[in-house]
Amino acid sequence: MQQNMDSDRAVQNFVQSWKNSGLKQKLLFTFAIIALFRFGAQLPIYGINNQIFQNLANGNNLIGFLDMFSGGALGKVSIFALGVGPYITASIIIQLMTVIVPSLEKLQKEEGEAGRRKMQQIIRVFTFLLGLFQSFIFTLALYKLPHAMMSNVSPALFFTGSIVSLTAGAVIVMWLGELITERGLGNGPSILIFIGIIAGIPLYCNRTATLVSQDPMLQIGLLALIAIFLATIVFIIILHEAERRVPIVSARRQVGNKVYGGQNTHIPFKLNPGGVMPIIFAIAILLFPATVLGFVQEMHIENVVLAGIFERLNLLFSANSISYYIIYFVLIVTLTFFYASIIPSMQPKEIANNLKKYGSAIPGVKPGKPTADKLNEILSRITLIGALALGIIAMVPSVSTKLTNITTFQGIGSTSLIILVGVALDIVNRIRTQLLAKNYESFLQQ
Repeated sequence: MQQNMDSDRAVQNFVQSWKNSGLKQKLLFTFAIIALFRFGAQLPIYGINNQIFQNLANGNNLIGFLDMFSGGALGKVSIFALGVGPYITASIIIQLMTVIVPSLEKLQKEEGEAGRRKMQQIIRVFTFLLGLFQSFIFTLALYKLPHAMMSNVSPALFFTGSIVSLTAGAVIVMWLGELITERGLGNGPSILIFIGIIAGIPLYCNRTATLVSQDPMLQIGLLALIAIFLATIVFIIILHEAERRVPIVSARRQVGNKVYGGQNTHIPFKLNPGGVMPIIFAIAILLFPATVLGFVQEMHIENVVLAGIFERLNLLFSANSISYYIIYFVLIVTLTFFYASIIPSMQPKEIANNLKKYGSAIPGVKPGKPTADKLNEILSRITLIGALALGIIAMVPSVSTKLTNITTFQGIGSTSLIILVGVALDIVNRIRTQLLAKNYESFLQQ
């Protein structure tokens, strides 16, 4: 009887928190933006025979992979064909430039909210310029593709309309992502990529069912591949939630008759501080040259020397080559370290200064520089472990698809799986944090 009453009370508390936390409004707003994003992904640019490019996407692993991340927008040659790629690439470049440009570093670290807004404005401008460049490359590739442009459309009108539409689409997607970040469930670009991947899953399942329907060996391979995927999901969750807790002891202070401090606590450091962002950054960096080279190859360049150079570069960045996986692994490790270095909660010097300021210390370590050195050592080790683990997890499903000959899951096998699980966990954590924050607020008001 008591258990039933406790269960009813828990349900009532959850319903009350749901109504009062504003979570319902954020969810509805996020769903509305997603619906708008999916609607735009179905609108083709003017003058294009998108069936020609759709057939090319089905036969080209690279284009098919990019098409999955855009939720089919690339294959349909829609106004959202570039997706969040320009925005993410611009964010990476600007964040990298903060290391070498003092003025940008000052904006990021010293000017607070005003500096963050200025940085965001710079990223927006750079997104527009990058989207303009990618739109030109993409339109040029479409123009060179036989029968891709409708015969009754003039080349000038096709180039102008396509570049303007694609650039505007990239800016609109950036805006939609920012709206989700500010008024929705959090990291907008990641959620849009998440939705794009989800939208492509039925197509991958249909292709896989067709592939294995007549071959018993492939059916066994599919079962093995699903088991590997499930095990990978478990390891992704473990990696996402794992943390290193550094013990902290605060000094005792006596004020009058009361004694403050002297309590033992800890500082939690995530094993994978960047979450899915190193994966997304690595994709943006790696696929940009691969995309350009893939489109250039479709143009059938007549110059033998240039054609040979582009062919070698295309093999280097081909998703079927060993070099691709090596570069991909190195990028994940490098970007994990980079992302950890710009997270405010993982700055050894600042943490050491704050601990010294409030009279706290790591047991057995002197305050000040020794504490900063100890924290730097700990953070370097856990970041290395997390980066290597993230890189290995990203490799396992891709290798498994090759060993089992189930190539229809090649796109969703590695990076997509990590992004799906990582973003889903992030959304759950944000919802949980929102509900807990409202519960605490209600408790304090009582």
